[in-house]
Amino acid sequence: MFKLLSQTTCLLLSAVPLAAAPFKTAEELGEALFFETDLSLNRTQSCASCHDPNAGFADPRRDAEGAFSRGDDGQSLGARHAPTAAYAMLSPAFHQNADGEWVGGQFWDGRAADLAAQAGGPILNPIELGLATEADAMARLAEQEDYVTAFQTLYDVDITKDVEAGFEALTAALARFESTETFQSFDSKYDRFLRGAAELTKEEELGRLLFFSQQFTNCNQCHQLRRSAMDPAEPFTDFRYHNIGVPANLAGRSENGVAADWVDNGLLDNPLVNDPKERGKFKTPTLRNVAVTGPYMHNGVFQDLRTVVAFYNRYNSKAESAQINPETGAPWGDIPVAETLSETELTHGPALDDRRIDALVAFLKTLTDSRYEALLKE
Repeated sequence: MFKLLSQTTCLLLSAVPLAAAPFKTAEELGEALFFETDLSLNRTQSCASCHDPNAGFADPRRDAEGAFSRGDDGQSLGARHAPTAAYAMLSPAFHQNADGEWVGGQFWDGRAADLAAQAGGPILNPIELGLATEADAMARLAEQEDYVTAFQTLYDVDITKDVEAGFEALTAALARFESTETFQSFDSKYDRFLRGAAELTKEEELGRLLFFSQQFTNCNQCHQLRRSAMDPAEPFTDFRYHNIGVPANLAGRSENGVAADWVDNGLLDNPLVNDPKERGKFKTPTLRNVAVTGPYMHNGVFQDLRTVVAFYNRYNSKAESAQINPETGAPWGDIPVAETLSETELTHGPALDDRRIDALVAFLKTLTDSRYEALLKE
């Protein structure tokens, strides 16, 4: 299977599969498919193009204002930032909880119920990998005898004849690979701290206390799933949907051609959701590896992690400087869907000074998997 090498060596490699065929397990098959460029129209891209294992399973490319991933045709751009695929398997299937809140799923709007459903989306998306039909995908894989044999052996499917079952097996295999420890290692400095194998600096410890504080920041109201702050399996997301008032990425829109006044409906674009009160809400992302998987927010509008913390602080600070985006030197911008803003979650606690903002950023950096720590910026 794909083996993550030393930090230095790993960063020098392009995203290429190391698995040898024939494939003995579904995970090995899924690994090969994850790197398979034949699953794109022009045979130039794979899942790993936008979810590079050397970059926290996010897109390290910084064209298009550093916000959106370019498709296999070399021109197409979406309107949402590709989130990391790391720890994605922890998200539950898309559903409503006992309080009627939508939870889980994949993509920013949860439109894929689970990881397997998500895996098939980019392959057939005309602005991503760009194949027109499931039959096209199966025909591409059938060109390689090793794939034909693997699908027959592992899934009892003849991909040369049964397109529907073949595509289902394709997405299942991808989901199996994305469910391996490769994608969720739980070995960050924070994890080592919980195990007593590492110590946090004074700044990191202050950030940790602030993060889990119910009095000062309320960060954990959306970014903590487990009851205990010391739980070793914390995904740092509640998998729910919120509208935090992220401004439009106007610079990105100058690249992708989307009108400046267009509004992303977020959760309301999910076919299962029809309540206007869900408009403008997006899935809370994991904070694991957040320091190395920018840009940030669903539209990639912020490039720097400190900017993200400062953005949240705008809701609690009356200081004029807090209302200015440090990356642009201009006001943060309008709230696209003001009527559904999560005010209760956002307007909580006192304003943070620079020392506390820096401490929160320092703590968030401790959530970086050990193999990516070399990517951290001072």
